[in-house]
Amino acid sequence: MIYVTKPFLPPKEEYLKYIDGIWNRNWLTNNGPLVNELELKLKDYLGVPHLLFLNNGTIALQIAIKALGLRGTLITTPFTYIATTSSIVWEGCKPQFVDIDSLSLNIDPLKIEAAITGETCAIMATHVYGNPCDIEAIETIANRHKIPVIYDAAHCFGTKYNGKSVFNYGTISTTSFHSTKLFHTVEGGAVFTKDSELSTRMEFMRNFGHNGPVDFAEVGINGKNSEFHAAMGLANFKYISSLLASRKEQSARYDKWLNSVHTQRLKISEKTEFNYAYYPLILENETMTLKVIKGLESSNISPRRYFNPSLNTVALYKSAALPVSESVSKRIICLPLYYSLSLEEIDLISRVILRAITS
Repeated sequence: MIYVTKPFLPPKEEYLKYIDGIWNRNWLTNNGPLVNELELKLKDYLGVPHLLFLNNGTIALQIAIKALGLRGTLITTPFTYIATTSSIVWEGCKPQFVDIDSLSLNIDPLKIEAAITGETCAIMATHVYGNPCDIEAIETIANRHKIPVIYDAAHCFGTKYNGKSVFNYGTISTTSFHSTKLFHTVEGGAVFTKDSELSTRMEFMRNFGHNGPVDFAEVGINGKNSEFHAAMGLANFKYISSLLASRKEQSARYDKWLNSVHTQRLKISEKTEFNYAYYPLILENETMTLKVIKGLESSNISPRRYFNPSLNTVALYKSAALPVSESVSKRIICLPLYYSLSLEEIDLISRVILRAITS
C-alpha cells in the first residue's frame, strides 16, 4: 500500500542516544535540556527571534488567541484543516469565513477587507500547503484596521518568503510538528512572534501560568512538550536539508508526468522559496476527482482530499456559500509524498492518474 504520507524516522541508534541521556538524567518533561536545545537550534535555523516548543499545533493556535486577548470575530479561511476553525470557537470567538483565491488557494485579501466589521478582532489566515498568503496585502489591511494577524503555518517548515522563514510574519505565527509534517517531533508544535513581551506571556501560558513554584503570571494551560518529543526533533534535525531536497525532486517527477494533462496546479506566491510539503492536484470536476481516487485506491494507492469539505459547509460551522472554496474542495486531491517514496512509485501513481483521466 502506498499511503499519502509516511513519517520520516531517523536511524534508531541516533534517537536512542538521546533516550539514554533522558534515562540517565531522569528529567522527562518540564522545560528539560533537550527542549531547550531544540528551541535554540530551531531559532538559529529558522532565523526567528522568539520560538516556543509546544505539545501540538492546535494548542499553538489556542495560546495565540488567548495571548492576544481576542474577543469577537476572527476572519478566516474555510479551506484548511478543521483545527484552525475549532481553535477559534474553543477560545470563545466566532469564525467569519471569507472565500479563497482560486490560484494560490489562500484566503483572498479582497474578501477580507469587505468582511471587516466592528466585531472583527483579528485575521487568522492559513498558508495552505506551505504556500505563503499575500502577506503584504494582509498586513496592510490589518494595520489599517488596527487588528492583529495570526498565521496558521502548520505546513510551512522550510518555506521562505522574501528570503526569510515565513514564520517571521504576522503578529503570531504557529506551526505543527506532527508526525505527518515535513519536520516532526512525533507530536508537537510551536508559536513564533517578534514581540518579546508577547513571547513571555505565551511562555507562561504554556506551563499553567507558573512564574515560580507558587506564583502565577497568567491563566495557563499544559501546552509544554516532553524530552522524548524533543529528542525526536533533534534526531530529525540533521536531515532537514535531505527532506527538503527529496520533496523537491519528487514533485518535479510528478510534474514531468502530469504537466501534459488538463489539471490545475497550485500557484506558488511570488518571492517564495517553497518547501514542497504537499503535491495537490485540482481536477476538472468532482466526477473526475472521484474517478481518479477510485483508480488509485484500486491500485493500493491512498491519496487524500485535503481539504474536503469546505469548512463553511460543515454543520458545526455552516455559513454563507463560498463558491471558490467549495468548488476547489470538491476537485482537489493530494498525492503521496514522503521521504521514502521512490521515483518508481511516483511513476506508477502518475500512470494510474493518466489512465483515469484519459480513459
